[in-house]
Amino acid sequence: MTAADLDAADPLAHHRDRFVGAETDLVYFDGNSLGRPLKVTAERLAEFVTGTWGGRLIRGWDEGWFDLPLTLGDTLGRVALGAGPGQVTFGDSTTVLLYKAMRAAVAARPGRTEIVLDRDNFPTDRYVAAGVAEECGLTLRWIDVDPAEGVRPEQVATVVGEQTALVVLSHVAYRSAWIADAPTITALAHDAGALVLWDLSHSAGSVVVELDAWQADLAVGCSYKYLNGGPGAPAFLYAAQRHLTTLTQPVQGWIGGADPFLMGPTYTPADGVRRFQSGTPPVLALGPVRDMLELVEEVGIEAVREKSVGLTEHAVQLADELLAQLGVEVASPRDPALRGGHVTLRHPSMKAVTERLWQRDVIPDYRDPGGLRIGLSPLSTSYAEVERGLVAVREVLAQLG
Repeated sequence: MTAADLDAADPLAHHRDRFVGAETDLVYFDGNSLGRPLKVTAERLAEFVTGTWGGRLIRGWDEGWFDLPLTLGDTLGRVALGAGPGQVTFGDSTTVLLYKAMRAAVAARPGRTEIVLDRDNFPTDRYVAAGVAEECGLTLRWIDVDPAEGVRPEQVATVVGEQTALVVLSHVAYRSAWIADAPTITALAHDAGALVLWDLSHSAGSVVVELDAWQADLAVGCSYKYLNGGPGAPAFLYAAQRHLTTLTQPVQGWIGGADPFLMGPTYTPADGVRRFQSGTPPVLALGPVRDMLELVEEVGIEAVREKSVGLTEHAVQLADELLAQLGVEVASPRDPALRGGHVTLRHPSMKAVTERLWQRDVIPDYRDPGGLRIGLSPLSTSYAEVERGLVAVREVLAQLG
C-alpha cells in the first residue's frame, strides 16, 4: 500500500489535526524526544492563567491543585501503565525520581551489595546508579548488550543472585527501541530476592505497559515524549502498593509527610505513594500532560500501539527500499513485537545527514554509533510524513556520496 492508502485507511488519522504544526510540511521524526503540543493546551493554559490561577488564587490548592500529582497519576496508571489507583505520582525530573526510587530500593534490601544494569541503558540511569552505588558502598554489575538489540532474560539470569539488591533496566531501549521482556525479567529478579526498577520513558503513551500484571516494584518515566507534556514536563513514579508501607525515599520534603500542614518538628512519611513527593506540586506544568492523557484515553492505548506498529513497519519497509542500497542498516528489531515507537537507521554519515536534514525541516535525532533515530509519535504522525522524511534521507545521503 502507498502512504496515501495507509493514511486513508488509518482510523486515527483525523486526530493529527489536534496537534500544533501537524498541518505544515515539516517532517517531525523526534516525537520520542519531545512530542508536539495539542492545540487545546494553548487554550487551557491561557484560561488557567486568567481564570483558575488569576481568579481562584491560593484557593486553588484546596480545589484540586494539592492532590493533582496523585489524581493525574491515577489517570496515567489507568490509561497507559496498567496500574491500579494509589501507585503513581508526578513531580520532579526523571533524574530525581530515578534517584529517589534507587535509594528507596537498595535501602529495602539491606546487606545486598549489587545493582544490576546494562551498559547501553540511558546515560542518566547509569550515572544515577553509579552515584547511588558510591553513596551506599555498592557495586555495579553490568550486562553487555548489542546496541541494535537490548537486554534478554537469559542475560539477566546469569548476573542476578543473592547479592543483587536492585535491577535497573529500560523497558524500551532508547537507542534501538528493543522491548524488554518485562514480566520474565521481573520474575527472575524476584526469584533472586531483588527489586526491579523499570524506566518507562520510551514506553509510556507508545506501547502497552502492564505494571501490576508484571508484578513490577518501581517504575519511573518522563512525560515530554509520547505524553506530550512539553519541555521539562514533570516525570512520574510508580511504586507497587505492596511496598508503600516500607519504602522510604531520601529527599524528605513537607509534601511527602503524613500530615503536610502539621508543620511538625520531625518527618513521618505518608502512607501511600505521596511519600515519594518532596516539594510543591508543579501544577501549571501538569496541564499539558492531562490534555494528552485525555486523548490517549479517548483513543485507547491498544489503538495507539497498533498505529505505532504500522508507522514503524512503514519506516522499515521504506528504509529497505530507499536506503539499503546506500549502505544503511536497520539498527532496531525487525520483529514489531520487539520494537517500540522508533526506528534507528545506521550509517557512518548519519551525523552529517542529521545536520543537513534539520536545514530542510526534516527533524530526526542522532545517536552514536552512526544512528539516525526516526521517532514516530502515533497520534501526530502520518504515513505520508514518514515517506517524505525517508526520501529526504536518501537525497542527503546521495549528496554526501
